Amino acid sequence: MADEADAIVIGGGLAGLVAAAELADAGRSVVILEQEGSNALGGQAFWSLGGLFFVDSPEQRRMRIRDSRELAVQDWMGSAQFDREEDYWPRCTAEAYVDFAAGEMRPWLHAMGMRWFPVVGWAERGGALADGHGNSVPRFHITWGTGPGVLAPFIRRVGEHEQAGRIKIRYRHQASRLVTTNGAVTGVTGELLEPSTAERGQRSGRGVIGAFELSAPKVIVTSGGIGGNFDLVRANWPVERLGPAPQTMVAGVPHHVDGRMVAIAQDAGAALINADRMWHYTEGVQNWAPIWPDHGIRILPGPSSMWFDALGDRLAAPCMPGFDTLSTLKRILSTGYDYSWFVLTQSIIKKEFALSGSEQNPDLTSGKWLNVLKTRRGAGAPPPVEAFKKHGADFIVRDTLPELVSAMNTMTGEDLLDHQRIAAQIQARDREIENPFSKDAQVTAIRGARAYLGDKLIRTAKPHRILDPVHGPLIAVRLHVLTRKTLGGLHTNLDGQVLDASGATVPGLYAAGEVAGFGGGGYHGYNALEGTFLGGCIFSGRNAGRHAAANA
Repeated sequence: MADEADAIVIGGGLAGLVAAAELADAGRSVVILEQEGSNALGGQAFWSLGGLFFVDSPEQRRMRIRDSRELAVQDWMGSAQFDREEDYWPRCTAEAYVDFAAGEMRPWLHAMGMRWFPVVGWAERGGALADGHGNSVPRFHITWGTGPGVLAPFIRRVGEHEQAGRIKIRYRHQASRLVTTNGAVTGVTGELLEPSTAERGQRSGRGVIGAFELSAPKVIVTSGGIGGNFDLVRANWPVERLGPAPQTMVAGVPHHVDGRMVAIAQDAGAALINADRMWHYTEGVQNWAPIWPDHGIRILPGPSSMWFDALGDRLAAPCMPGFDTLSTLKRILSTGYDYSWFVLTQSIIKKEFALSGSEQNPDLTSGKWLNVLKTRRGAGAPPPVEAFKKHGADFIVRDTLPELVSAMNTMTGEDLLDHQRIAAQIQARDREIENPFSKDAQVTAIRGARAYLGDKLIRTAKPHRILDPVHGPLIAVRLHVLTRKTLGGLHTNLDGQVLDASGATVPGLYAAGEVAGFGGGGYHGYNALEGTFLGGCIFSGRNAGRHAAANA
């Protein structure tokens, strides 16, 4: 069969768009296969907050943040904790990505028209040792336009090549097998799915109306992770490291993020590594207006909410809001329950609660300063947060603590929480607020956060007593485990070439984005520093596209 193109890209998400654009820029012809409809172009990146990890950026310098490649590498390696023989390429990719983030990445994206919110966010702060997990300084740069703003320049580039005939996008094409010839991947076969009228993110049909077979000397798999497939998440759950998998979870990604291409690539000789490394959040809430099945939204918390497990015991450092996701996940599951609680005040929710996702941040997604000022400087919390407080199944608002605790027990149907025990812990914390000194790690962290101008302005409430009625009403939020990212994946080298079990390249086969652990088969190691998911898609997609183009 004659080649349909110089390369086939499986998946129309961010990594796939980047790879296709780079191939076409080099004069190569590309076919993009996307199992969803045309309204799904951009994949999961569309729903993201648009955060990117930069090092020593102009935005950081304007906020008086001193960052460097050396500090970023220290943070990354302390977080990744690489400890396996197969971590060679993940480590190499991580080091190369930090070089990219400290060098060419921002100017390259800026030249394509991308811009960023001037206040740099401080995500995943760690909360332990300097050479351990976490970001030592703020590095989370929110793109103007959020996820759609990140996608825009690549969709534009792909669209221009599509008009010129160098790129063809074939929607509702579901890949099911990688064709191999004499040991090399030479094409893709699969099914034509029934037309779909589902809106972006909604569950689409899987009825088959035909078949297809395409040939090309290069195939790049950019099909995403497994977060929409709870069965796969549980099958790969690291029980010995984190405890039993949650019985109930909410989904941070649409249903089509199903991981099916991993097994298909393995059948063609690809090696899978670090499948037990995942990044699921502990601050998920049920979406009161769901788009996809089991739709959950992550709360992006400031540091002030008090965090209790299902039994009513306060979580200790480093298990504080926004500090150490993996440690907190392990701590929560150690109770035998898969949920936990925030207890906070109206003053805290107004200043500190943000919700992850482009659709939950219409002001930032609009890219207009006036909208941001109206939303963030209003009398209450941002409107999407207030909507969750009013309609969300996991939110409770009461004037007094006895009423709040009683409602929390009613919500779960179990009398696990004792009012006196909860009150004693809150009162002990409140006494620490009376002085500028404290032995409470969270109170110290709150004051440390406010030493950063960005947090003081928009992300951290002025320290106050939780039980002070002036700051009420009281609010409790039940938090679920939210599936999100796959940190392991198809084993690749720095150029995105897929490796087999012996470490040799599988001729003709590449992978990029989440299906490749965002590069190398897991360049995060065990922990993510945030802003590195979209960045990993861009970096690995670019590397794979450029290498495939140069070797077509």
